[in-house]
Amino acid sequence: MKIEIYTPGRISFLLATIVTLILAIFCVLLNFFISHISIPWWVWIMLPMVYALTYGTSFLLVSKLLIHKIYPLYKIISQPKEEESFKKSLNILKKANIDVANWVVQKNNEIDRLKKNEKFRREFLSNVSHELKTPLFSIQGYITTLLDGGIDDPQINRTFLEKAEKNVNRMISIIQDLENISNIENGELKLNFENFDIAVLIREMFEMLENKANKRGIKFFLINPTKTYIVRADRQRIADVIYNLLLNSINYGKDNGKTTVYLHDLNEKVLVEISDNGIGIEEKYLNRIFERFFRVDKSRSREYGGTGLGLAIVKHILESHHQTIYVKSTYGVGSSFSFTLDKA
Repeated sequence: MKIEIYTPGRISFLLATIVTLILAIFCVLLNFFISHISIPWWVWIMLPMVYALTYGTSFLLVSKLLIHKIYPLYKIISQPKEEESFKKSLNILKKANIDVANWVVQKNNEIDRLKKNEKFRREFLSNVSHELKTPLFSIQGYITTLLDGGIDDPQINRTFLEKAEKNVNRMISIIQDLENISNIENGELKLNFENFDIAVLIREMFEMLENKANKRGIKFFLINPTKTYIVRADRQRIADVIYNLLLNSINYGKDNGKTTVYLHDLNEKVLVEISDNGIGIEEKYLNRIFERFFRVDKSRSREYGGTGLGLAIVKHILESHHQTIYVKSTYGVGSSFSFTLDKA
C-alpha cells in the first residue's frame, strides 16, 4: 500500500511514531532478555515526552526545509502569491507535487511543440527555396539563351521572353501569397465586414474563372441560383476563398467534368459547399492539404500555375472570420469543401 506524505505534520507524525515505537520496543526487549534489569517507571512516562519532542523538532526542521529550500524552487514553476500562504498551506507538498507534475507535462508539451515548429520551419524554408528556385532557374536559362544569340532570332526571342515573363509572374504570385498569409497570422489583415449576397459573389467568381474552366471542358453549377443568401463578412476575402476553391476544382478536376456549389440555410449561418468530380484526395493526405506548399499532385499543380498556398490562405481567411473549413473526398471520385458564414 502506498503511503502519501504531503504535509510537515504528517512527516513529523510518522517520524515521532517510529522513534517512540523503537524506544518502547527496545525497553520491552531489554526487560525480557535481561530479567534482572528492571525498567524504571519514569521511562514509560518519558515516552510521550519523547514523542512530543521528536514531533516538534521534526516539524520545525521540515517546515524550515520547505520554506528555505523547496519554496524558492517552487516559486519558479508555480509563482505562489506569497510566502505566508505557502507556510500556512495544509497540503503544500501535495500541491507542490501536483504543480510540479503539471509543470513537467507543460514543459514536455512545449518541447514537443518547439520540435514540431522547428520541423515545420525547416520544411517551410526548403519548400520556399524549391518553389522560387524552379522559376528562377527557368528564367536564367531563357535569358542565357537570349544573350548567347537567341535574341537575334525572331522565332526564339519573343517565345523565350514570354516564358520568362510567365515564370516571373509565378514568383510574384508566390511572394504575394506568402505576404498575405504572413499578414493574416500577424493580425495585420484588417477585415472590412459588410452585408452581401453570397450567391451573387459565387456567380462573379464563375465568370472570372470561366475561361480556365472552358479550357478543360469543366462546367460550373450553382444550385438554386436565384435564391438570395445575405451574409456578413469581408466580401473581398471571401471572394479569395471561393476563387481559390473553384480554381482548385479546375486544377484537380477531370476533363469535361463539373463543379457544383450548394448553398444551405442553417438558421443563423449559411453553409457553402463546393464539390467536384475530379481526381479526389487520398485519405492519408486529407489532414495535410491545408499546409503551405503541400500538393497532392505536384506536377499537375505546377502545370496549371498553382503556388501550393491557396488552401492555406483559404483556411487562414476563414479562421479570421471565426469559421472553419471542412473537406470530404473519395480518391478517384471527387472532393467537397464546405464552410459557413454568419448571416447578416
